[in-house]
Amino acid sequence: MKAGAPAKDSFLIPRPSALILMTTLRCGHFSLSLDRPLIMGIVNVTPDSFSDGGRYLAPESAIAHSRQLVAEGAALLDIGGESTRPGARPVGDDEEWARLAPVLEGIVSLGVPVSVDTCKPEVMKRAIAAGAAMINDVMALRTPGTLEAVADSEAAVCLMHMRGEPRTMQQDPRYDDVVREVADFLRERVDACEKAGIGRERIVVDPGFGFGKTVEHNLQLLRALDRIAALGLPVLAGLSRKSTLGKITGRAEGERIFASVAAAVLAAQKGAKIIRVHDVAATKDALAVWNAYASAA
Repeated sequence: MKAGAPAKDSFLIPRPSALILMTTLRCGHFSLSLDRPLIMGIVNVTPDSFSDGGRYLAPESAIAHSRQLVAEGAALLDIGGESTRPGARPVGDDEEWARLAPVLEGIVSLGVPVSVDTCKPEVMKRAIAAGAAMINDVMALRTPGTLEAVADSEAAVCLMHMRGEPRTMQQDPRYDDVVREVADFLRERVDACEKAGIGRERIVVDPGFGFGKTVEHNLQLLRALDRIAALGLPVLAGLSRKSTLGKITGRAEGERIFASVAAAVLAAQKGAKIIRVHDVAATKDALAVWNAYASAA
């Protein structure tokens, strides 16, 4: 190696501002401790999401489900009005907002931060004005106007890695080094956020399991999740019911609860601070056992 050349794993060396891992996440007026992994409950108000599409499309069903997830132990809720499954049909701003608005109105008072899963700046602005405390963006605020939409608020943001777009992301995704490339991408997006005025205490990173990745890519990322956490920011892991688990177990979406819980525990062991799941109660119990084991003298 030439003198002065960066070491192979130089991306793991945090910058001075990232030497201390964030212990608190600020989401609007909420301040969440990151001492233990938090559970984010999923509420899809879409007709075509891969696991529960159409089940909670009616606002009253989504609101009731949200209440149930909070009762089961969700520390955050993540509401999505546009499916991001492979091949999903894109929807316009007004259609997406029409799905989200009545649900947000019914759940922002439940006592937990509400995250809105969207990549559209106008939907972000409307959601934040309606009480959303976090924006969960599969495009990592790369769409024009999205950086400004979040920077002009107090909302947190989750920056996710995705190769391509939902309609094309699973068409032969390739990487030279998936862990390095995902980490480098996330670091660049964090830098962009900081330059736009979004403080690190408001930023979460997500390696994007299943978004432009093969089963092997997903497993490599899960095994090396601690290397993503070395960026110094809370990591969100979203493996719940995903096709990787189906390919490993041979089970359909609705039969992947045990695999999803196992993946959640593995992610927590590797440093994930937010676990995004459909099955909150089962995940809470599994993480309670893991927390007790990890803290035992």
